Amino acid sequence: MVSPSPTTETAPALGRAETPIAFIQAIAAAYEQRGLRVDDALKQAQIEPKLIKKNNARVTAMQMELISGLAMQELDDEGLGWFSRRLPWGSYGMLVRASLTSPTLGLALARWCRHHGLLTDDIQLSLTERNGVATLQLDEARYLGVFREFCVVSVLRNALGVACWLTDSRIPLTATHLRFAPPAHADSYHVLFDGPTHFNATANCLQFDAGYLALPVRRDEAALQQMLQRALLLTVRPYRRDRLLVEKVRQTLAQHPEHSRNAEDLAAWLNMSPRTLHRQLQEEGASLQQLKDSVREQRARALLLRTNKPLKQIAAEVGFSNEKSFIRAFKSWTGQAPEAFRQSA
Repeated sequence: MVSPSPTTETAPALGRAETPIAFIQAIAAAYEQRGLRVDDALKQAQIEPKLIKKNNARVTAMQMELISGLAMQELDDEGLGWFSRRLPWGSYGMLVRASLTSPTLGLALARWCRHHGLLTDDIQLSLTERNGVATLQLDEARYLGVFREFCVVSVLRNALGVACWLTDSRIPLTATHLRFAPPAHADSYHVLFDGPTHFNATANCLQFDAGYLALPVRRDEAALQQMLQRALLLTVRPYRRDRLLVEKVRQTLAQHPEHSRNAEDLAAWLNMSPRTLHRQLQEEGASLQQLKDSVREQRARALLLRTNKPLKQIAAEVGFSNEKSFIRAFKSWTGQAPEAFRQSA
């Protein structure tokens, strides 16, 4: 996990209790490993000590964030007992800082994986791309014992959270593969990872559309300092905005107009529901009509500047039923009539 700011302020345990108690049990084991008691951390995170004994119990994201941050500070270990040596306070923040100057997410994640190996050789992280699918893989170099599930899940979720933060974009997973058998709380994995989760796999890895690797890194040092105030949010809560979706929609509208006659056709082409398409575009601050107009305008400008085609033909190619509606739309986009635009250019 990326290190949170060194505060111990508590907050109400709001939200639905969906995080498995097994992760809190693992944190308690880290305290025991160091000869310390976890009771005060449980109290500050507003977790009843008796819940530790109930294997089917759940805690909220806020409680998970609080106790993780407290444990990292008290144990001075951002690995929370996972590795053969402690990861001192600020270790994961250092990893993010080392990736911050990368031009794209692909290079940032590659650096993050490589630099993680400098912190510990108990696990190895790698990033590969094949047939349009990016795979972030975690290999276990030694037996992780009681910390295995907590370590694998946390490191993968943290890497994904960092990737989302660096690009300011949600990165939906196409699949999650885990080498261990399905735990008793396997039903909670739909909250931990979106997309299907496969247990007893040959490797621990997250898979997603490789197109996200080309997204630019949008953060700087000032943004990093602000993020570190509550960095654990990257691990415990999902990121909503999806910047790649806007580019996918724009590309589909331009290259596959036959699939963009209406929201239903476009959503089906993108393998989502019309409702999800509209909602995610809205979260990104865009709308389908805005993107349609943008693509039409770019196409119209290109045809007016590069060809001598009559307006009626250009209107049809851009997607208008008649010349008048095209002229009216073009004026609203540019403030000029199409012929005036062509002549002035």
